[in-house]
Amino acid sequence: MSETNFASAEDKMFARVEAGMKRRRAAEKRFQWYGRCAVALGLTFLVVLFVSIVSNGYTAFWQTRVTLDVTLDASVIDPQGSRDPEVLRAADYGGLIKATLRDMFPDVTGRRDRFALYGLISNGAAFDLRDRVLANPQLIGTTVSLSVAADDDVDMLMKGHIDRDGAEADRRIKDNQLGWIDQLQADGRLERVFNLDFFANGDSRDPELAGIRGALMGSVFTLVVTLALSFPLAVAAAVYLEEFAPKNRWTDLIEVNINNLAAVPSIVFGLLGLAVFINFFTLPRSAPLVGGLVLTLMTLPTIIIASRASLKSVPPSIREGALGVGASPMQAVMYHVLPLAMPGMLTGTIIGMAQALGETAPLLMIGMVAFIADVPNGVFDPSTVLPVQIYLWADSPERAYVEKTSAAILVLLLFLATMNAVAVLLRRRFERRW
Repeated sequence: MSETNFASAEDKMFARVEAGMKRRRAAEKRFQWYGRCAVALGLTFLVVLFVSIVSNGYTAFWQTRVTLDVTLDASVIDPQGSRDPEVLRAADYGGLIKATLRDMFPDVTGRRDRFALYGLISNGAAFDLRDRVLANPQLIGTTVSLSVAADDDVDMLMKGHIDRDGAEADRRIKDNQLGWIDQLQADGRLERVFNLDFFANGDSRDPELAGIRGALMGSVFTLVVTLALSFPLAVAAAVYLEEFAPKNRWTDLIEVNINNLAAVPSIVFGLLGLAVFINFFTLPRSAPLVGGLVLTLMTLPTIIIASRASLKSVPPSIREGALGVGASPMQAVMYHVLPLAMPGMLTGTIIGMAQALGETAPLLMIGMVAFIADVPNGVFDPSTVLPVQIYLWADSPERAYVEKTSAAILVLLLFLATMNAVAVLLRRRFERRW
């Protein structure tokens, strides 16, 4: 082959290589572009989700309240003057609230109009007045200024969720009620304050009175039971399987089952809890104890896997050094390996608890979907949890429950973010790199 032909073949080969490199660079750029688009799309969906939740839920942290000057008529509250708490508790405080409204609006005479007037005030106003009288019976016979929650429709109107300029037939607030609301606002009796009831009350049929305290306490009790059971069991199982168990078909079968259980749908654990803990052991339904037992079964595989990974990350030289100076295998694990693996175990446990905090399906199966108005005081009291409370509110038709649902989601996300942040901090603070 002549030098000319050889140079021509070499040029063709370089041209083919260069063309191939161009195609590879173009493919890499397209792949990078696809990745950026995927990240941007995911972030866009995340931003839209958070903006939607915040825009719907931030108003729930504020509440419209009405100030009433209520005359505590002794003939209504305590006719005998005994000041017996049982007598005071059974008095007609709702009648006193209605009498105050009639005095404030003397022109309202018709039965239907009076019923509409009474509807501006929450049904909880009578209980607020009762609690105040029980706390200080000396107020009987005087006139007190009482701030009570407005009805949820009034609250929605003041927050702009009801269009007052729309047709009367299309809104829940009627024209006569608009006039009374405007008069109350002109008199300075309407105000928007921070909604403490949202954090202090349990669930209620009245949206303006509904709160998350009962669900929060139920979640706390359930997670306490879950943590008390799952952490020691998972750590013990991980230590045995990783450090002491012989490698044979039985341990292989156990490991496969643990990995498979981590992928089982959570509702299956709910069915298991219903069949075993409630039907067989006859434990109380809707109790945090049963909820904690079910969530323990669900989180055990996750914590075991994370704990075993933490144990594997400890260098073998730690074990060998401990054994070399005369420590027994148990002492080597307990005093050398386990302390070094504990940060990763704690991280996996917190992540498992965060997963348990957000679970709904298994708790629905054991009856924690029931309407619970009272705040639970222990693990045996009927209760619900925050995700189930969100589920119940999301299914309610009242507009006020929309903001309650979004606000409860914000609180739940705050708890989840806090737990994950604690897990990250623990890992960064105590993790050792080998």
